[in-house]
Amino acid sequence: MQKIHAAITAVGGYVPEYILTNAELETMMDTTDEWIQSRTGIKERRILKGEGKGSSDMAVMAVQNLLEKRGIDPKEIEMVICATTTPDMQFPATANVICDKAGMTNAWGYDVSAACSGFLFALTIGSQFIETGRHKKVIVIGVDKMSSIMNYEDRKTAIIFGDGAGCVLLEPNTDGYGLIDSVLRTDGSGRVFLHQKAGGSVKPATLETVMNKEHYVYQEGQAVFKFAVKNMADVAADIMARNNLTAETVDWLVPHQANKRIINATADRMNLPAEKVMVNIERFGNTTNGTLPLCLWEWESKLKKGDNLVLAAFGGGFTWGSTYIRWAY
Repeated sequence: MQKIHAAITAVGGYVPEYILTNAELETMMDTTDEWIQSRTGIKERRILKGEGKGSSDMAVMAVQNLLEKRGIDPKEIEMVICATTTPDMQFPATANVICDKAGMTNAWGYDVSAACSGFLFALTIGSQFIETGRHKKVIVIGVDKMSSIMNYEDRKTAIIFGDGAGCVLLEPNTDGYGLIDSVLRTDGSGRVFLHQKAGGSVKPATLETVMNKEHYVYQEGQAVFKFAVKNMADVAADIMARNNLTAETVDWLVPHQANKRIINATADRMNLPAEKVMVNIERFGNTTNGTLPLCLWEWESKLKKGDNLVLAAFGGGFTWGSTYIRWAY
């Protein structure tokens, strides 16, 4: 019996129209375009505007983009996994909301929360339902409206993040294409360096937590940077070693778009030249769960059947991981 792999057979993406430039941020906080670019590589980011608009709305646009390209009815989708740090609400799951809005009425699903590594975690989970034969069509989404938890007076965090959504369709493949291997890691002791202080069950929302601005992203940048540089590079090197990949046989690095210096460190560890690295951080910033699928969406036309892709991510918590994919189309 031939081994079943979960192959990506379609990609969708969406970024909001509104562009928040570094020049505009200069009017909102003590920062400069040069300071932002030199530390992050970011020139601008997209922001979702509009009353009552949330992560599900961006995800629906990405899903519709995917379904249209693949030429399939939304009712054919059997399962949806949504990786997000900014769900529409505490419950129900944003995946369920997306299914309703996009007409995927035969699908069941749920959310995955693993900060910036969430899409990789969700991709690995979704692949299991394909590999076991349980489902034939699974959509994995990465989406975040990070602007909803940004303090635009804090230049340590607000300069980094943007809004966006991306998604992939997983289908069974018996020709050796698809998700080949994953290395996923967590270290809960890292939570003190990057988290949201209030809004959970430990510290529910009160007037005091709102006044103290404890519902925004809190980050100790240097500690996160040091951990991310080492671990994202290490896990990408691990996935290469486990699968006998070399700099010559890896066609693309698909890195989480957190910081240009972290991306460069990962590529250097893999001995990859810049032309093999997907980078769009200068235009979109860090869209958290959206970065990896948005890269695939933007580079889709350049990918060739049989290309070896290494995806790598690092997120708060801490979470990190890497996945090896052999491109299927």
